[in-house]
Amino acid sequence: MNKNRMDTSRKIALFLPSIGYGGAERVTVNLGGGIAARGFDVDLVFVTSDDPPLLTDIPAEVNLVDLEAGRVAASLPGLIRYLRRERPLALLSALEHTNVIALLAARLARVDTRIVVSVHTTVSRAIEDSTLFRSRLFPWLMRWFYPWASKVVAVSEAARSDLLAVAGLQPDSIQVINNPVVTPRLFERAKAPLDHPWFAAGEPPVILGVGRLVTAKNFPLLLRAFALVRKEQPARLLILGDGEQRQVLESLADELGLAPHVAMPGFVDNPYPYMARAGAFVLSSSFEGLPTVLIEALALGIPVVSTDCPSGPSEILQQGRWGTLVPVDDERALAEGILRALRQPVADPGETGSWQPYELGRVVDQYLSLLTGEEA
Repeated sequence: MNKNRMDTSRKIALFLPSIGYGGAERVTVNLGGGIAARGFDVDLVFVTSDDPPLLTDIPAEVNLVDLEAGRVAASLPGLIRYLRRERPLALLSALEHTNVIALLAARLARVDTRIVVSVHTTVSRAIEDSTLFRSRLFPWLMRWFYPWASKVVAVSEAARSDLLAVAGLQPDSIQVINNPVVTPRLFERAKAPLDHPWFAAGEPPVILGVGRLVTAKNFPLLLRAFALVRKEQPARLLILGDGEQRQVLESLADELGLAPHVAMPGFVDNPYPYMARAGAFVLSSSFEGLPTVLIEALALGIPVVSTDCPSGPSEILQQGRWGTLVPVDDERALAEGILRALRQPVADPGETGSWQPYELGRVVDQYLSLLTGEEA
């Protein structure tokens, strides 16, 4: 995919740890395609290609640059070389450890590339939830390195407020830009056929959860709430995703007597046919940044239920206008919300106004303003 390119004033780089499955990775791929469609030369620069399930989703117009570093910290020399060689107009980085390397590389490379870093989670909760020692260093690293950025992007107002408290940045250095979630391809992929017996006519409704099987997503809460739902009516629970908590969740499903009614098939390349046909979509997280899957479910017009966790769900659902919000860690409230969604869905959940702020074209406009310096 290498190209001979000379006009660096039209080149924008996007920097990620990998092109694997994850919310930040997906929205960055969406953004890259949207920017390329505006006539810019886009490089998707990533640390490692060990986990490439998003590869088929990357538009042909986006050039892939694999630093082949293995770990984010080890990518510093390669990113310095890339910046000196290509000298892009701007580089957008995503995720905390990647952001630090991007800022350090730009300083050491001594290039005039604009560096914009983006934060996709509630930083304080991510640090609290992490067992990695390096996470405890993030507040200090952010206070030291983030002022070097041309701009810091937070994906929600709540994430911005949290970042201000954690990193001590100047308020005018952080701008909120929602994630580019809703694309024409989302609706196209949702129309794909779905050969799954649970979605056949006359079957009980399927409650859908999507995400990595990690503690932050709090799928044990969803399982316990589902057990209460089944005491009221027949239903099934399908959780798409994989991760370190799989065994914990399978054991809990057995303990609750739910095993015949729960399926966890792992990572699914195209979750959207499942979303479009589900009886309800449920987000059970303890914390988020701006949950992509909640927006996708809204755009596909299915009833949604979410914990009112920091941060994102209350903004996305406009305090309950577009879906049901329930307290975090309250299995009974979550079960009641699911039952209401199955029996009396919120009116017009797929109405344009619920997802328009996350439409690709609108978000690309905002990012290009930052990346080209037009906001100055």
